[in-house]
Amino acid sequence: MKKIISLLLATAMTFTLCACASTATAPAPAANDGEKEEASGDKLDIKAGFICLHDENSTYDLNFITAAKEACEELGVEAIIKTNIPEGQECYDAACELVDQGCGYVFADSFGHEDYMIEAAKEYPDVQFCHATGTRAHTEQLDNFHNAFASIYEGRYLSGIAAGMKLNEMIEDGTITADQAKIGYIGAFTYAEVISGYTSYFLGARSVCPTATMEVTFTGSWYDETAEKEGATKLISDGCVFISQHADSMGSPTACENAGVPNSSYNGPTDAACPETYISYCKIDWTPYFKDSITMAANGEAIPVDYIGTLETGSVVIDHFGKNAAEGTEEAVEAAKADLISGKLHVFDTKTFTVDGEELTTYTADVDTDANYEGDHEAIKDGYFNESGEGMRSAPYFDLQIDGITLLDTAF
Repeated sequence: MKKIISLLLATAMTFTLCACASTATAPAPAANDGEKEEASGDKLDIKAGFICLHDENSTYDLNFITAAKEACEELGVEAIIKTNIPEGQECYDAACELVDQGCGYVFADSFGHEDYMIEAAKEYPDVQFCHATGTRAHTEQLDNFHNAFASIYEGRYLSGIAAGMKLNEMIEDGTITADQAKIGYIGAFTYAEVISGYTSYFLGARSVCPTATMEVTFTGSWYDETAEKEGATKLISDGCVFISQHADSMGSPTACENAGVPNSSYNGPTDAACPETYISYCKIDWTPYFKDSITMAANGEAIPVDYIGTLETGSVVIDHFGKNAAEGTEEAVEAAKADLISGKLHVFDTKTFTVDGEELTTYTADVDTDANYEGDHEAIKDGYFNESGEGMRSAPYFDLQIDGITLLDTAF
């Protein structure tokens, strides 16, 4: 299992604005650049192409599509968006078609697109290719291929706090006992991106509800409404009293609404469809990255090898709470958010979790993702796991199984 997790730990997503191979915090969003262009009347001389794994029915892809349209509209840039592009040769073909259509900037949104984006980047050195959640830009060292993600683990930690506050309310009003504060989580795959996400969510919940535990089930797909709904139903029947997810359909929230179980969503709030059970959500807002990287491509400037968007840049968002969120939730989240931004708080503080009963003092993470999937970078820094850290990469590489979390299946 460890080998499986390490093998696919790469599915991460991180934004970094540095032109070298090491990661760094992104600067403020590029809104000011757009204001300058609008004020001067200039238009960027570039066309932007976007490749999406699914279409608007996937909350994941919809989030990218919305950001792409918004960024391009603000920049005065034509956008061409290709949807339902599989993680295969079809991605390479789509990238080539976008170049043929005049795109000088091409972006793909899914981890499995990376090999084909690299192939296209080698064929078209004058076009800038950018890719979400990938791992190889810092080792390929192509001037025109770049990875991007955000510190979404911080957003999940904050959403976990909202869950923990609700669990505390349920304990106080007698709905559950303290030892029944069990969270269920729907994950797509046993990748590092998913592991980082459910672990940070759990740590956020436990920071306010110390008796919280978690069970995780996997679907083997980023988007499978039936499997996600069945997974949530299974977790609820197993005693989980709060549900969250790292999968892209409405399956899990719908199951929760039907069962009356509170839940957190991903990529967007679900209170319109699930008004009685929605509590919180978090997402990556890709607009700042698109504005920055498209502007750089148009101006012939070096796009960062790895771009990591943050809470401070507005790339990580948690801004909408449900009517049934516990009293004081928004204030607790805002306080933790301020501490994360200031550096006072770290999501993966090693004093807050154990692995096999032991506190972690050292861990070699597989950052370079070589053929043997062996660890190559020390990930513990100043008492915390340095996820998406400087000198590492933007995509998540946290693949530890911490105590308090039970995996119901690891087939994916």
